[in-house]
Amino acid sequence: MENKRLYKARGHRMLCGVCGGIAEYFNIDPTLVRLGAVVLAFAVGGGVLAYIIAAVIIPEPPAE
Repeated sequence: MENKRLYKARGHRMLCGVCGGIAEYFNIDPTLVRLGAVVLAFAVGGGVLAYIIAAVIIPEPPAE
């Protein structure tokens, strides 16, 4: 069984790579994750803060 780790995306990066990394981890379209992040940011109000925290906490992928 492969150990999956959450990393920021390299290929699907728009800002910091957080949404792209989440999409790669769950094997879904990055656009859906980005849309969900925007909806959360406007609906709940804490989405921007959550994104900033995730950008700081989630590590960059290891060098290939």
